[in-house]
Amino acid sequence: MPRATDAANAPDAALATATDRFAVKQEVPIDPKTGKPYLNTVAAIQVSVTGAGAEVSPYVSQAIEVIRDSGLPQETNALFTDVEGDLDDVLHVAGEAAKKLAEQGYRTSLVLHMDIRPGFTGQLTEKPKLADQLIADRKAAAAQ
Repeated sequence: MPRATDAANAPDAALATATDRFAVKQEVPIDPKTGKPYLNTVAAIQVSVTGAGAEVSPYVSQAIEVIRDSGLPQETNALFTDVEGDLDDVLHVAGEAAKKLAEQGYRTSLVLHMDIRPGFTGQLTEKPKLADQLIADRKAAAAQ
């Protein structure tokens, strides 16, 4: 099974800690730059407007641009833009994306689903890999 934290994937190698995916509680790393706990967060962010007509893509794309310009690891799919970083950074970028539309006078909706998991980094890529591996293992076991 892949390791959850790898110094090469960490935002800063000093944040890399030994992690156990099955532990209920993890050691919380301290960011050496800020001296604060680093609370790694993976978030699904959806920002949209109400009352702008049937096609909201021109508005949604503005919110996506704010998220992409944040510098945080991110990927956009059909419903959400997934982002990963410290909890404070993720909350900040979600707020800025929503403000981008609200400041234009639109009633704005922000949907935010977060997985806050101290001690883990690189989860935007690791979580899907783990799911793929578990599915492959089940299929291999069923074929025996």
